[in-house]
Amino acid sequence: MRRFFGHNVLMVGSPGAGKTLLARALPGILPEMSIEESLDVTRIYSVADQLPAGTPLIRHRPFRAPHHTISHAGLVGGGNIPKPGEISLAHRGVLFLDEFPEFGARVLEVMRQPMEDKVVTISRAKGSLTFSANFQLIAAMNPCPCGYYGDSLKPCTCAPAVVTKYQKRISGPLLDRIDIHIEVPRVDYEKLSSNRVSETSDSIRARVQAARQIQTQRFSESSNIVCNADMRIAEVRKFCKLQDEGQSLMRAAMSQLNLSARAYHRILKLARTIADLAGSEEIQSAHLAEALQYRPKLMMG
Repeated sequence: MRRFFGHNVLMVGSPGAGKTLLARALPGILPEMSIEESLDVTRIYSVADQLPAGTPLIRHRPFRAPHHTISHAGLVGGGNIPKPGEISLAHRGVLFLDEFPEFGARVLEVMRQPMEDKVVTISRAKGSLTFSANFQLIAAMNPCPCGYYGDSLKPCTCAPAVVTKYQKRISGPLLDRIDIHIEVPRVDYEKLSSNRVSETSDSIRARVQAARQIQTQRFSESSNIVCNADMRIAEVRKFCKLQDEGQSLMRAAMSQLNLSARAYHRILKLARTIADLAGSEEIQSAHLAEALQYRPKLMMG
C-alpha cells in the first residue's frame, strides 16, 4: 500500500479479492494536506457548490468514486456554465474508478491530457476556464467479463477472443500513464481467518509522511511540484540520476519491454519514490527493479 502514494495504480483481480477495500484504505495512509493544498481543494469545491456546510477549509484529501455510467461532462467538467468535474473534485486526492473497462471509451480517453498536465481546460463560445486536476488515479478491474480469467479456483467461462476484447477497452496510451500495475489474487481461508495483526495505517502513514517531507524539501524551489509524481522532465533529469548498474538495467528494460519515453520517465519517478520510502539518497538497482516490475504485463498468455 505504501508504494501507491502519488502514483497512478491499476489493480486487476477476481471479484471479491479486495480491490475496492484497498482503494478505500488508501486515504488513511496519505500524508496530510498542506495549507496551500487545502486552499486549492476548498476553492474547487466552492466553485462546484459542493463545500460541506460548516466546513470553511477542507483538510482531508478528497476521495471520489464516480459510477461507470458517469458522463463525459461529469468526469472532466462542463455544462452551460462550466463547473469542475470529478477529476477536479479529486484534486490533491484520489479518483477511484471501479470496473475500469465499463467506463465509456471517450470518457476514459479525455483523462489522458489532465493526467499529464494536471489541469483541465473547458472551452465554450464565451471563453474557456481552467480547473486544477492533479489527482491520483486508482483503477480496479476484473481480468475478463465473468471475472475469473486466471483465477486459481474458479474457471473462466469467457472465450479467449472475449477476454482480449474486454482487456483492450483500456487503450495503450492510457495504460502507459499508469505507474503501478498489480494483480490482486484471491485471499485464501487461512489468511482471512488468521489472528495475526497486520501493520496499522498510522505506522505506514508515518513512513509516507517522512518520504513526503523529503520530497517537500527537494522541490522547495520548484513551483507547482509537491511530490515525485509531479516531476517534469527537467526535474527527472536532475533528481533521478542512475548509477552505472541502474543505467544498464534500464537500458535492458527499455529494449526488452519496448518502453515508451513516457514510461521511461514514469519508471524513474516511481523508483525515486521507492528510494525515498527506503530512506535512500540514491536510486539503487533494487529500487529500479521494483519500479520496473510494476509495469503492465500481458494478461493474455
